[in-house]
Amino acid sequence: MKVMENTRLRIYTLDEAKDIYLGKIGTDKRDKYEYELRLDLLGEIIKQARKERHLTQSQLGELIGVQKSQISRIERNAKNVTIETILRVFRALKAKVHFNVELLDGDFKIA
Repeated sequence: MKVMENTRLRIYTLDEAKDIYLGKIGTDKRDKYEYELRLDLLGEIIKQARKERHLTQSQLGELIGVQKSQISRIERNAKNVTIETILRVFRALKAKVHFNVELLDGDFKIA
């Protein structure tokens, strides 16, 4: 029988673990992870709002002019959905939407 040596386990915060396994903030792998996580959360938010309003996926689809399968895809994975579709969904759910855009490299001017 092999006796385990006395080893100490290190506890990491979630941010430390993400830094180690995904890379620091700003690296391609970390940015992709954070982006996909936000999209997963967006789909879950839509699902919860739909259920709170006692709508089926079919009913929500009818309100915005898409099939039930499209609503199901959005709720599972909002990656391949246009902003326009997302806005139509939230309008149908009578939800306010706020976008925060931050430009990291330069000025942005609207003529």
